[in-house]
Amino acid sequence: MSHVVAMEMENVTDLAALVKAAPEFGMELVRDVHTYKWWGRSVGDYPLPAGFKESELGKCDHVLRVKDNACAYEIGVVKAKNGKPGYQLIYDFYGNQGRAVQNCVGEKSERLKQFYSKHYTIRHWQKKGYKVNYTVKENGEIVLKAIR
Repeated sequence: MSHVVAMEMENVTDLAALVKAAPEFGMELVRDVHTYKWWGRSVGDYPLPAGFKESELGKCDHVLRVKDNACAYEIGVVKAKNGKPGYQLIYDFYGNQGRAVQNCVGEKSERLKQFYSKHYTIRHWQKKGYKVNYTVKENGEIVLKAIR
């Protein structure tokens, strides 16, 4: 079985922010790795991510790996095919190997989105000359404060 999906989020446009965010949700970004682990073939039981051909599955520009789990599937960081700049994140969520990825990023990629957004925003304001502090509330909400 294969169930490859594109994460429902804006394209990743700052790889440095993704590098910093990845350890916070249990993964690591490895640059210039051109294949990601997945079932290995599409068996037609799940629709392909929009804009992707079957022959493109398993291929990527960079990869997100689950730390300390060599059996887990991986997330392919792929040049966007949705007409917007940046990268799309695609992965196979099938079986225990796919669940290992979902356990890191969240059922709807909420953990990945939260930590990537945090580091993207911090880098954005730092480039403008601000010092950025953040706190994490009891409910997990991240509050950023930019000071000049």
